[in-house]
Amino acid sequence: MGAQDTLPVAAAFTETVNAYFKGADPSKCIVKITGEMVLSFPAGITRHFANNPSPAALTFRVINFSRLEHVLPNPQLLCCDNTQNDANTKEFWVNMPNLMTHLKKVSEQKPQATYYNVDMLKYQVSAQGIQSTPLNLAVNWRCEPASTDLRIDYKYNTDAMTTAVALNNVQFLVPIDGGVTKLQAVLPPAVWNAEQQRILWKIPDISQKSENGGVGSLLARFQLSEGPSKPSPLVVQFTSEGSTLSGCDIELVGAGYRFSLIKKRFAAGKYLADN
Repeated sequence: MGAQDTLPVAAAFTETVNAYFKGADPSKCIVKITGEMVLSFPAGITRHFANNPSPAALTFRVINFSRLEHVLPNPQLLCCDNTQNDANTKEFWVNMPNLMTHLKKVSEQKPQATYYNVDMLKYQVSAQGIQSTPLNLAVNWRCEPASTDLRIDYKYNTDAMTTAVALNNVQFLVPIDGGVTKLQAVLPPAVWNAEQQRILWKIPDISQKSENGGVGSLLARFQLSEGPSKPSPLVVQFTSEGSTLSGCDIELVGAGYRFSLIKKRFAAGKYLADN
């Protein structure tokens, strides 16, 4: 990295969607989406800064900023202009002396690291209820003294994402009490953990390309010795790469730096559905 080179920087947006679904009523769905934006610097940048103690200021613009709420820039490292007219983009610049001090400290703590991640922004995404959830859920229990029928309906929702990406490693986990003695009519196949008394469905990915465009149902009947069961929340997990729920993007302003990579991903946090 010579003095004239543009320095490579990577950015990553990581978002977590928390959702609670109640029965089949979409108006009762509660959603909270949080996110963070991290910049990554190659380890060699500390040498560059040592040789160039007054580097160009790193300035960037966050696009679709109006979709965000409760934005917390890193107070040690970021400054922003609050007089900007355009609500949809927001410009930030990095306090370079503080960044150089921070990276020097990290390089001394982690001499083996090839790059250094630095938290820049934490935020919440303004959510529109069930429309903001990438996987809509409805769960139905029928609890009799001798048996429990469980039905889970799910629907992949492209409207929640900027780019329609697959949900990966999707897991549906439900505890079933009441002394389960036998499983019947389990569709698609699932894993029953007798010790923990819970059933787990695993679907490698759900997307528009899935059967029925990502709309499906999970069914099971449980024979009981100590029924009836008491309905428990369904817990769902998934991850996703290549898109965010906020639609946020980033671009550099001014010279001296270039983005080597911009990563976007989101995952389920507390993602629950009740009867």
